[in-house]
Amino acid sequence: MGDAFIIAIDFGTAFSGYAFNIRPIEEESEPRLNQWGKEYGFDTPKTPTSILFNEDKEFLSFGFEAQMKYKDMSGEEAKKHYLFEDFKMDLYSKKLSSDLKIKDASGKSMEALKVFSESLRFLKDDALTTIIANTGGRKFIPSDFTWVLTVPAIWDESAKQFMRKVAKQAGIVTEGGDEKLIIALEPEAASIWCKKLPPDGFISENHSKESLDQSPGTQYIVVDCGGGTIDITVHEVQDGGALKELHKVSGNNLGGQTVDRKFKKFLREILPDGVWDEFEQNSPSSAQRIMYDFTRLKQSDTDIQISCPFKLVSLAKEKSGTENFIKSDPDASWDGDYIKISQDKLRSFFKESLEGITHNLREIFNSGLNVNYILLVGGYAQSKILQQHIIDQFGHECKVLCPFRAQEAIVRGAVEFGRNPQVVISRKSSYTYGFAVCEKFDERKHKQEKKFTAGGVEWSDDIFRKLVEEGEDVGSEETRKFLCGPITADQRKIMFIFYRSFSKDLVYVDDWGVDEVGSFIVDITGGHKVNLEIQFGSTEITATGINLISGEKQTVKIEFMTKDRECIIYEAEDELSTAVKECIIDGTDETI
Repeated sequence: MGDAFIIAIDFGTAFSGYAFNIRPIEEESEPRLNQWGKEYGFDTPKTPTSILFNEDKEFLSFGFEAQMKYKDMSGEEAKKHYLFEDFKMDLYSKKLSSDLKIKDASGKSMEALKVFSESLRFLKDDALTTIIANTGGRKFIPSDFTWVLTVPAIWDESAKQFMRKVAKQAGIVTEGGDEKLIIALEPEAASIWCKKLPPDGFISENHSKESLDQSPGTQYIVVDCGGGTIDITVHEVQDGGALKELHKVSGNNLGGQTVDRKFKKFLREILPDGVWDEFEQNSPSSAQRIMYDFTRLKQSDTDIQISCPFKLVSLAKEKSGTENFIKSDPDASWDGDYIKISQDKLRSFFKESLEGITHNLREIFNSGLNVNYILLVGGYAQSKILQQHIIDQFGHECKVLCPFRAQEAIVRGAVEFGRNPQVVISRKSSYTYGFAVCEKFDERKHKQEKKFTAGGVEWSDDIFRKLVEEGEDVGSEETRKFLCGPITADQRKIMFIFYRSFSKDLVYVDDWGVDEVGSFIVDITGGHKVNLEIQFGSTEITATGINLISGEKQTVKIEFMTKDRECIIYEAEDELSTAVKECIIDGTDETI
């Protein structure tokens, strides 16, 4: 069957890493991971998603190296540099454009495309260097590999498209080489990996060896607990081991960094007024080190001790005028070296996040599914407080499992997904999708204000033509087809505008709750009809057009990013009738 050179990049909010497989596809082999931070006393499968630029916005370093360089800078020097952390969350729940700007640790702005692409460029180059060093110096270039890039399942289509653009700018794939880049959904990748684990690959409540039942009909929820997002999917094992999605993806933005923010808020409360903000402003690298220490400490379920740098202690003593500068609080104290925080207070930092996860999971359990397992994956899933909370809430309804190497599940599973993207055979549509068409006017069902006349015929404008319904099962390779043709003989292009809604029963594209989310142009040069096929069941929405006369196929680019979509509309207007933009012919129903 040949080689399957796969590199998977797990680009996380808090930590990132990669895994690869360069063994023949017919061979069973574990993905190989890079280990990070040995030169700094760490040895981890992921490195912090931190990137450092100089004052001229030139890339300096990524990961542990970026953090350490920044940590060693003086306050004034640090302020001149650009350190970006947690920037992946800037893509969550937003209408994106390619000119989006994001802010660094001290509030300075840079183009998001540059920050993301330089991060991916570093991970790409490091992966190739690692592989070359492990293959006797054999030379590789990016096009030798299929690349898998993981994204949250709850991300908008525009965010997935943004990451595809980032990958091109980073040199991972070239123009025209789109098939070499696979977008994998993070909880799906984790699900695929957990299916492969032996019984001793999981932590279980009673420390017995628990494995994931592979029998057809087994249902399980994967909760990907990341730094930024909680990403949840539900799978059922099918005959042959394939997976079917049973519930549309859900989740929230209450990942592990929600806990970090609560901790930081508490520091502001117990330190003298204004001390933390002044310290963070003047010593950003030292403040960042405290937060890094906390990400490790929050995995425990005990009292914790926070080591304080000299600058923070001096500032706090100066502002308070006392050696014991911690404000009176039963859950915190200062012992001369550490701020001690009680177990109860640590648990309180988790409250909002855990309530959010519980709410999402309860909705799934209330939907009537017969769930057998909850699988907790991702770096945040390593928290004992989170694990115990899920066991307490749902352990009486199903088994709760967490892989021993929960942080690695996504990137390892992404390699397996790259080898077999068809393993997930069916997904649930998160929205009702459709586009605007025109129908012959019928006063019994159409609004008067939607009526217009073209070619001596009365038409109704802005009709919502449904392609797929919210919650509908869509096969991973299934397409929705329709015919489109020109209004006039000299028309060369047809433009469609994509809409979505949570509602299933829609009449017009401007009904309440309907959002415009994308647009695309179909080339109909020569005046021929085109059969358009749109694929909704994969990890990305894609479209293909087939000219019915010549049989020629064209890839139809659906533009989900707002600024780029405006350019498409502007480009199309010269070649489209402004009164009537398209003609759709579907079976015996004629609409325009």
